[in-house]
Amino acid sequence: MKYFQGDRSPNDAQRRAEGCSTAWLHHKGRNRHHLEYWIDYDPAGTGSLIGNEMPVKYVAEMFCDRLAASRVYLKEAYTDSSAWEYYQHGRDHYILHPNTRALLERMLLLVRNEGEDKAFAIIRREILGR
Repeated sequence: MKYFQGDRSPNDAQRRAEGCSTAWLHHKGRNRHHLEYWIDYDPAGTGSLIGNEMPVKYVAEMFCDRLAASRVYLKEAYTDSSAWEYYQHGRDHYILHPNTRALLERMLLLVRNEGEDKAFAIIRREILGR
């Protein structure tokens, strides 16, 4: 709450003020819908960090989290393209398993191209099997 700004994540403000965001470290380490939860060293011994494949339910939660954050931070400026556009800005530095990346992108593009109602129906039926 100390770093709440209302139009973006408070984590960046805490990083600037304190050198790291302890709130973010706590949150992403306990919530499996964050891609950072799934990052580990390559078991092949390369020393590189890799994204492990996320279970579908957590990819769906990550997708919802991104939509919600876009709505909260953009307020009236939010469109069905907002979450996709935000993702595109950081896409190149995200450490994601290829299957996880493809699934997240599919969901974000569904909202951008079809609208939320149709996208959620497709996700429930075709991705989550509900």
